[in-house]
Amino acid sequence: MMADTTLAALFLGVLEGLTEFIPVSSTGHILLAGHFIGFESSGKTFEVVIQLGAVLAVLSVYAAKLWAVFRDAPHDPAARRTILSVLVAFWPAVVIGVLAHDFIKTVLFESPRLISVMLVLGGIILVFVDRFAPAPRYDDAMKLPLGMALKIGFIQCLAMIPGVSRSGATIVGALMLGANKRAAAEFSFFLSMPTMAGAFAYDLYKNRDVLDASAMNEIAIGFVAAFISAVLVVRWLLGYVSRHGYALFGWWRIIVGSLAFLALSLGF
Repeated sequence: MMADTTLAALFLGVLEGLTEFIPVSSTGHILLAGHFIGFESSGKTFEVVIQLGAVLAVLSVYAAKLWAVFRDAPHDPAARRTILSVLVAFWPAVVIGVLAHDFIKTVLFESPRLISVMLVLGGIILVFVDRFAPAPRYDDAMKLPLGMALKIGFIQCLAMIPGVSRSGATIVGALMLGANKRAAAEFSFFLSMPTMAGAFAYDLYKNRDVLDASAMNEIAIGFVAAFISAVLVVRWLLGYVSRHGYALFGWWRIIVGSLAFLALSLGF
């Protein structure tokens, strides 16, 4: 059984890293995968905590740029604005996430059919927006207006419904508000760091009483796997979406969600 759970944790960690920053819903994927392979974690904590591995992947890729922003902030208005825009976008998730945490974890996370439906609906929206988004007005993720950042932050809260996708919601929101495809993805990267780190810390606090040594072993395995696979995805994604857009990910969501819904309807 230990070997089985270790392999499951490794598989789900890789899946988390591969899907966290592309708009397909990493949480939806690992919850559905966990359902079909029979993997259960206490309080669904594994699925949230391993996201920290993906956060550190973004931090490692953008370390130089982030260091420059914080170093220059005391004397550079543009650097201060970049930090403020991310914080402004982050706060809606803090408020709504804390208020709705128990409902999200005990109701929404326990509904594979809801996840499947949201994957399909989100895929349809992503394919549409990729083709018909308004002409971009912003091509630098570090220069988005504060009002636009706040709107993206509220849109991000839709991703508290598993299957919606945090990156998908923020990218679609940014595209519809005038960011180009590369800037939308990059701002989603920046916003992921405080959002996912906050979710990790709060979830760990809420579930501190149900974690045991075996759970920590699974989390550690998933964490490392998520970090390594996410580094590869972050390095690849910006170049891909700049050239090809997001339609591929929309169709992937539609296919995966449809197959999962069919399997669930057949009793799997």
